[in-house]
Amino acid sequence: MAQRGGYDNRGRGRGGPPGGRGSPGGRGSPGGRGSPDVRGRGASPGRGGGGGYDRGRGGAPRGGYGGGGGRGGQPGGVFQSGVPANVDARLTDTSQDALVASFRSLSLKHDEIPLRPNFGTSGKPIKMRANFFAVKVPKGPLFEYEVTISPDPKVKRVKRRIFQLAESSADWAKFGLRGNVAHDHSTKLIAAKLLPQPLSIRVPFYDEDESAPKAGGKEFVLTIEYARNIDTSALLNYLQGQPQYRDYDVLPIIAALNVVLGAFPNRSGGEGVLVGRNRFFFKSRDMVPVDLGGGLEAWKGFYSSVRPSHYQLMVNVNACTTAFYKPTNLADAMTEFMNSTFGARPAAFAKGVRVQTTHLGYKKTVKTVSQLTARQHKFDCAEFGRMVTVEEYFRLKYQINLRFPNMPLIDVGGQKANFLPAELCIILPNQPFRGKLTDEHTANMITVAAKPPNVNAMGIVNQGLRELGFDGTAPQLNAFGISISNQMTVVPGRILAAPGIKYGVGTPAVDQRASWNLRGVKFAKGAQLSNWAVLLIQDSNARDEFTGPADPELMQTVRGFASMCKTSGMTVEQKDPVVVAAKLPRKEHTDPIRAAAIESIRGTLRGLKTKPKIVLVILSSGDKHVYNGIKHLCDVYLDLATVCVQSNKLRKEKGQVQYFANVALKFNMKLGGVNHSLDPRSMTWLKKAPTMLMGIDVTHPGPGSVKGTPSIAAVVASCEPEFSQYPCSMEMQESKKEMVTNLAKMTRERLTLFVNRNKVLPKRILVYRDGVSEGQFQIVVDQELPAIREACKKFDTAQGPYRPQITVVICGKRHHTRFYPTEEENADDKGNPRPGTVVDRGVTSVYNFDFFLQAHGGLQGTTRPTHYYVVHDDIGFSADDLQNLTNAVSYMFARATKAVSLVSPAYYADLACERGRCYIHKLLSGLSNSGVSIASGGSDDVAVREAREQWGNGVTGALLKDTMFYL
Repeated sequence: MAQRGGYDNRGRGRGGPPGGRGSPGGRGSPGGRGSPDVRGRGASPGRGGGGGYDRGRGGAPRGGYGGGGGRGGQPGGVFQSGVPANVDARLTDTSQDALVASFRSLSLKHDEIPLRPNFGTSGKPIKMRANFFAVKVPKGPLFEYEVTISPDPKVKRVKRRIFQLAESSADWAKFGLRGNVAHDHSTKLIAAKLLPQPLSIRVPFYDEDESAPKAGGKEFVLTIEYARNIDTSALLNYLQGQPQYRDYDVLPIIAALNVVLGAFPNRSGGEGVLVGRNRFFFKSRDMVPVDLGGGLEAWKGFYSSVRPSHYQLMVNVNACTTAFYKPTNLADAMTEFMNSTFGARPAAFAKGVRVQTTHLGYKKTVKTVSQLTARQHKFDCAEFGRMVTVEEYFRLKYQINLRFPNMPLIDVGGQKANFLPAELCIILPNQPFRGKLTDEHTANMITVAAKPPNVNAMGIVNQGLRELGFDGTAPQLNAFGISISNQMTVVPGRILAAPGIKYGVGTPAVDQRASWNLRGVKFAKGAQLSNWAVLLIQDSNARDEFTGPADPELMQTVRGFASMCKTSGMTVEQKDPVVVAAKLPRKEHTDPIRAAAIESIRGTLRGLKTKPKIVLVILSSGDKHVYNGIKHLCDVYLDLATVCVQSNKLRKEKGQVQYFANVALKFNMKLGGVNHSLDPRSMTWLKKAPTMLMGIDVTHPGPGSVKGTPSIAAVVASCEPEFSQYPCSMEMQESKKEMVTNLAKMTRERLTLFVNRNKVLPKRILVYRDGVSEGQFQIVVDQELPAIREACKKFDTAQGPYRPQITVVICGKRHHTRFYPTEEENADDKGNPRPGTVVDRGVTSVYNFDFFLQAHGGLQGTTRPTHYYVVHDDIGFSADDLQNLTNAVSYMFARATKAVSLVSPAYYADLACERGRCYIHKLLSGLSNSGVSIASGGSDDVAVREAREQWGNGVTGALLKDTMFYL
């Protein structure tokens, strides 16, 4: 899944050092003396959840920080408690059920996305507010026009300025555009009435800091050409559930309405700043930016998008937060950024930012950051008749003595380089930061963004509707005859019962937060812990480091951990493990990814007399470069299972027992054990026939990566009757390609392991596909489903073909749907929905089989449900069967003693992708062996070649390839 800037109201973000916040399980808390209440949190620090903050799905999905009381002492609570909440009348009659009943007489085309079979009924009925607002549109048509600008300005900022100048021209009013049109400052314009044709407006161009156009200056011609009528009556027929309209493409109408609704916050000269699609950020009196450090600040804003639902058009509105540049001196900001995180590169901060020079006052965009400083770079200056340095030039020409002569120069040139000292540039205001946040930024952003549900909901209905102009103040909406409700819609929901959890010994009680503890239980299947080793990482004399292998406290700690493994049900070898130490070389800016440190670790591990089965790695800090390097080294080259922990957590007296238990969860799974499973009652559906649960995900290079860095695809699948072990297939593929390239091969590998372990092929394959946008659903059916079928054909025999039933469910997390309980008894202590809350009416698809499920209990902020959407269904699920099964499988995540927000197979695929990122960490950090970086561009071939070198053969060693090494 692609990385992205910006955080929603749960403070979600990606990346971060091992040991950060957001582990996927619940928080452990000690019980009374002698009887610890041991809770698995997802365990030892490491990327991808288990103590690393990557995505922390124990709180919520990918990038996730779940619900809770928020930060800064803000109280949680039920939003609009005591205000009557009546389910929308459109949902209380029989129209929805009648529509679904009518589907039974329809025959679908081959591999058409299935229609809804029915609505779920199991669970406790409740009422929920959802952050959707009813939209009324006129019955008459809208008129869409295509806009072209000649000559093509190409730069988005210039296009926006051209529209601003055109709107203030006399022609704009003369042609009837003023007050009657909405546009996207680019190529699309929507009009409330027909406009004259042909229509062209000449725009003499001048910048915002100029008072008038110059004689002989640039001139653009803006041409507005009729494209089509947009018939809103067809949309209304679609919403009313008329079966003949189920294939009607409503996206053009939705796109047009989004332009109209976005016209006010995106207006020329307005306070709103559009970032990406449909996200508007504001800097106003009651939305003051918050300093994030490192040259950035957090702006708050709102997301807005029109959505169709049963009998009603809706607009989804949500609170969001993203990082902006602080409007300050560029050199000061670059210094602050580089000081915030070791290895932070100035180019990662400055590339693409627009600045104004202090010595001449002109405005430019930073193309890149040079390797040379003002003191180093010389050029032939005709004015002074000799070679001069940049430092000398500014002293002689402008009498400016540079404060930072040793800071890299910035290049603001076009085809020809134009180097400037950063200290002579001021960052212009209102610019979003599009790079990768540092660890410090990420932690601070979480603090700003994670707010309790009642705070977010109140912000949406107050500031949100006002800033977006949905409160009736937007002239564009009035011109089009569009009105928006000021109250959130109320929809029916249900709270599903938690499944039963089964251990080898003991039966834990699941609490109201979908969590349980390990007190008095033993793993369902304990692995054997023998021939293991401890690797002590000593790095820069960190405060909480052990002194060395002979440190008596270290051995005491190791024995305490081994005792916890035994108590948890593992078979533990009596003798102590081998303990070795790797003293790492100092951090050097010439080695930002700590390659020398990893070589030191390689030498230490290769020096072991006997190769261990698994290594407990004790890190002295949260250095992500060291962590990623260890995983790359041990997975790809040494075929060695590792679990990384942090010394400061091992040594803490308070919570040490819980931490030991968390680490034991990982040890048992990586050694082939089973931590827990579902009780027989909850396994009924899974046991009806041989079944394989599969998870698929793809992760993409994010901001700051070397151009052309490959994407990584992972396929995991269950391989034993407990549905606990999910080994994986993992490959690199074309950069930013969402569909899995080698899915047939990867599926075949998973089926081969299944049949080897079970002596039978699965009759049913249930696929949970992560990370696909709505516009790609049909592509999954057209491309990935045939690849899975192709893999199955490889198992055809003389006795007959192998054609299992296949169901594919998309798991969506990048949505802005939030639910707010209407009654105290149906909310948790922070005002979020209770675990098991499911919604399949009111804000779901009009025709297709989808639902929202929040299986987990939130930790902080406003919880986000996962959107499950069935795109193919050979198995023939009912709504209740699939909803209950998905909820139950969310309790089977092995690294936690609680339900997680993303169904376990998809979560495992996500973690496998994150592990793959460790192997090409250098490229993802923007560094290349050839010297090519994100700052200097370069060809995709360079990144692909180097990625192949770093990837090696992948994880092919006999000890790891059929295990959950990625956990």
